[in-house]
Amino acid sequence: MKITVKYFASIRETIGQGSEQIDTATTTLAGLRDELITRSPAHAESLARGKAVRMALNQIMSDESAALSQGCEVAFFPPVTGG
Repeated sequence: MKITVKYFASIRETIGQGSEQIDTATTTLAGLRDELITRSPAHAESLARGKAVRMALNQIMSDESAALSQGCEVAFFPPVTGG
């Protein structure tokens, strides 16, 4: 299925792009994260397991068990801190 993946803040800076359209067979956010980690060293660094990464599916904060669907939008971003 084709989906849109968006990257924000330091993740976008490390990967070097703000978004991409990908074709994936994975069905969950967890599977997508694991798939993206294998795409490049920059993806692996930004999305590594054990690293704090927030995810949104169709602009709704979601956990890794959320199911993907054709045409969905997934966003990855670091936790936001304020002060």
